[in-house]
Amino acid sequence: MDATELLDTAAEAARAVGPRLREAFRSRPQVALKRDFHDPVTEHDKAAEETIRGVLESRFPGSVIVGEEGGRTGSGEPVWYVDPIDGTANFASGLPYFCVSIAAAVAGELVAGIVYDPVREDEFTAAAGGAWCNGEPIRSAGAVRDREATLLCGYPSPLDLETDGEEGLRRYGRMVEAFASVRRPGSTALNLAHVAAGWADAVYGTRAQPWDVAAGALLVRRAGGVYLGDPLAPGDYLAHVGGFDLESSALAGTDVHKR
Repeated sequence: MDATELLDTAAEAARAVGPRLREAFRSRPQVALKRDFHDPVTEHDKAAEETIRGVLESRFPGSVIVGEEGGRTGSGEPVWYVDPIDGTANFASGLPYFCVSIAAAVAGELVAGIVYDPVREDEFTAAAGGAWCNGEPIRSAGAVRDREATLLCGYPSPLDLETDGEEGLRRYGRMVEAFASVRRPGSTALNLAHVAAGWADAVYGTRAQPWDVAAGALLVRRAGGVYLGDPLAPGDYLAHVGGFDLESSALAGTDVHKR
């Protein structure tokens, strides 16, 4: 399948929900809960995914769609990974750090992806030829060691604290001490896009789903950065700009790096 056509379709689907998300942003939409009170969902998550599915299915009938809200449907190629709002808690409370993430895989390999920031209208795209932001090539380059670097993370999550206990807090403390700055912005896909663009230097998280990381992982790799972990399976992930000294980093002790 042609990666350019897949990317164009993903971009069309992402843009299709931009007006709705911008209009609903800072309207304080009603929030429902999925797993627990740390895991919110709004009517706009579900409606946006329905719109995205409609575009994808119209262009590639019968293809598989794996969505955060609607689960897995279809039986053919390509396989689409869709997060209609990555960073729902931010979106629902009025913090301008969330995005739409769509990736396409063929024969088990990621071939196209977009991370779309509807507030800033930034489109981070990746395919065989490279990675771009709003059509301009991006390069994943920046700091080479912790003390110069900005780390974006979602660790420790409530589940991490439940599983790791005090060690989770100690690990986070080591990161805070080692890095020039540590930030928890709240959107995995947008964090990865920023590392791809060289706007941040590293990102680490646990228990990610493919719809969280697939597009961002492709962005990082196509921009010349490093992504560790399997973006098409649930699990931990670690990404950094090209040239970063991971072996000397506080991140070297994470499970994903050991693998």
